[in-house]
Formats: sequence, C-alpha cells, structure tokens
Amino acid sequence: MNKYFFLVSILFVSSITSAQQLHRKTLKLMGSRFDISVVANDSIEAINYINLAIGEISRIEKLISSWDPNSQTSEINRNAGIKPIKVSTELFNLIQRSLVISKLTDGAFDISYASMDKIWKFDGSMKIMPSEEEINNSVSKVGYQNIILNEEYKTVFLKLKGMKIGFGAIGKGYAADEAKKLLISKGVTAGIINASGDMNTWGKQPNGEDWKVAITNPMNKNKAFALLPISNGAVVTSGNYEKYVTFNSIRYSHIIDPRTGYPTSGIISVTVFAPKAELADALATSVFVMGTEVGLNRINQLKNIECIIIDDQGKIHTSEQININKL
Repeated sequence: MNKYFFLVSILFVSSITSAQQLHRKTLKLMGSRFDISVVANDSIEAINYINLAIGEISRIEKLISSWDPNSQTSEINRNAGIKPIKVSTELFNLIQRSLVISKLTDGAFDISYASMDKIWKFDGSMKIMPSEEEINNSVSKVGYQNIILNEEYKTVFLKLKGMKIGFGAIGKGYAADEAKKLLISKGVTAGIINASGDMNTWGKQPNGEDWKVAITNPMNKNKAFALLPISNGAVVTSGNYEKYVTFNSIRYSHIIDPRTGYPTSGIISVTVFAPKAELADALATSVFVMGTEVGLNRINQLKNIECIIIDDQGKIHTSEQININKL
C-alpha cells in the first residue's frame, strides 16, 4: 500500500546539544523517499555510515522487487502454477513471516494481493462502482493459502497460474529493519531510518533523551495532539487522506481488502508501534482492512504492539496499553 511521506502524521522532535550530531540524508530508494539519520562525531563518519545503509536497502530492493525481471520474486511470479522456485534463505524467511502475519490477521494482510486486477481508480476518473462480478474476479487469484513453501529445499510455489506476490506492504519496513541492524553492527549508537513513513529508531538523541514522535490528526495536520517517546522501536503511519473515491456518501480508501476486492472505509489513518518496522508496516495495512473494532482487538492481543486509529469522523481510537502524553 502507498505511504505519503508529507502526509504521515508523525514528526520526529530532536534537541541536539552534545558533541555528537544528528546527520541526515534524503534520497529516493525502492521508489519512495527515504530519510537516513545517524548520530556521529562528524560528517565524514556520518556519510560512511549512511552509504552503508543505502547499499543495504538497495540490496534488499533487488531481492524483493517484483518489477525487476532478474529478481527472485519475479522468478517466483513467472512460474506461478508451473513449478516451485528455489530462493535464498533470506527471501524464504521473509515470505514465511508474511504468511504468519496473514494467518494472524485472517488474510487482511496478504502478499499475494499483487494478483489483484486493478479495477478501482483513485485518480478522479472513476464515476461508477465496479460490478460485483468484476470485484469478485479481481481477487480470484489472491489467497495466501496458495503460497506453498518447502522448508527443506527453500522453494516457493504459487499454486494458481496468474498468481503474483509483492512486498509493497512490508518491504520498506523490512529494509528499514535490515539497514538499522547493519548500522548497529558497525557501531552506530543511534539513528533513524525513515522509509517513507516507516520509521525505525535506535539509541537516543545526542542530548541523551529518547526520540519523540508527534502524532497529528490528518483532519488538522498543522497541530499535534500527542507526543510519544520511542526507544529502539518502529512506528509506521498509513493514511488514505488523498487517494479515495466516494459513492453513495461512503468514502472508499485506495487500500483494498485482498479477501473481498472492496476498498476499505471508515478509517483515514493508522499508526502502529512495534519492535520492528516490518511488523508495524504489515499491521498498519491489516488494521485498515480489519476496521477499528476488530483491528484494535487484534492489536490488544499482541505483546509490545500498540496502535492509534483515526476514523473518518476525526475520532481517535487507541489500543489498551498505549501511553499518550496529550499536548
């Protein structure tokens, strides 16, 4: 699903007073805006660290991209309904974790969403809803149950011809996690990987304080309503503030339920806090699809996961254990 960097309801608040400084570089990776920030002694050290992160993110893109015909993901898709494809342990494990999240969310998250026919248009050109038959046909090849893994041989097989997998709802989060892990292994004590709204942090600000995130309501983006500290964790905000259609006074999001083919409605923003960006990324998508009540119920059953939902009336809903310092 798409993330809109300039519209996500998260802003990092940093106060820097020590000898070490926060250095940041902004660039386009994986088709999206990335901000890579590291705490370092000087700009030369910071540039070296940031270049390491860029290299790691680029490596992951080549592995999981469904647009690159040479990627293992494309090879899996080309052989849907034909034969299993042997893949690297890294990609196999990512797909395996994706299937676990699919089961956890009753299919609200599904990497085989890439098989969906694009019958919904969110560019203003759509004047009538697709027919029920068109909607049903659009998801006929979707279903995580048809992704067959062989643990022993590390193979992936898509049972149905025309099936495809894609990592749009988990890939940038995974890349942020891996870049963070690499930088920590190289001795970087603190930083932020912001993958177009998928943010992963570690360490503390140079002044010794925790990183803080300001939560804003998309209906009033100029004013934050809460400030939350975040330490060695990830926060992901997904929103549908711009891409939607309205039929019969109901606003339908660009985020499609992979189980039904119908767009989601009722929610305009989901923020998920989790230990890893990969999980936060996938769950933010899932909560949109599951809806406020079911989504919060599922989040409340998960350890160390918290969530803030803003519905289409501007009302704020939170998971049970979240501690919001209202401004």
